[in-house]
Amino acid sequence: MKYICYLLLLLFPVLLFGQTKEVKQDTTDYDYIIVAGDSIAKSAIDLEEVILLNKLKFDSRADRRRYLILRRKTIKVYPYAKLAAERLETMQERMDGLERNSLKKVYAKRVQKYIEEEFSEELKKLTRTEGQILVKLIHRQTGKTAFDLIKELRSGWRAFWFNTTASVFDISLKREFNPEEEKEDYLIEDILQRNFQNGVLDKQEPAIYFDFYALSNKWLSAKNKP
Repeated sequence: MKYICYLLLLLFPVLLFGQTKEVKQDTTDYDYIIVAGDSIAKSAIDLEEVILLNKLKFDSRADRRRYLILRRKTIKVYPYAKLAAERLETMQERMDGLERNSLKKVYAKRVQKYIEEEFSEELKKLTRTEGQILVKLIHRQTGKTAFDLIKELRSGWRAFWFNTTASVFDISLKREFNPEEEKEDYLIEDILQRNFQNGVLDKQEPAIYFDFYALSNKWLSAKNKP
């Protein structure tokens, strides 16, 4: 598992309470909302989209147990995938501002060293299945597979050998997050959505597109077919 941790480390180089007051304009009364911390009155408040989730149902205690295990592992590794996306975006913005390739390499190494020192011990504790879930979530959050990210940030040769090493642990760095075709990935997305809503996880929009409602209809329909 220490090889997988090393691979993953390379990838990391409320509305507040408001009050309403009435404002007189010409001969018409308008209700405006002033949000705490904002000096500009608004006639409306934009609310975030809320996804309505189906009630969980399981065919057996074994299915329920598998879901709970998957939930625990997903909640554990999602923050690392979120961090990978944030660090990648920050690093890319910083590198775009550097003209010399030598400076870009120095900066990338500094970011990698910082992440290794801060998170290496935590990543070493991941199990094989947690590592594979993390690889898929990295694709969800960045739009790129772990293999492609290593290839871009390091080299194609390194990416090839890293993937070969990972395969010994039954982990593929080329795995994508595909909830449309993989039921486990759909369940992972279901877990994420539920924990975004209850505040356990901080929501970060995925870098890949899929329709969660359509996915739910598909997998629930497939479950109900004889």
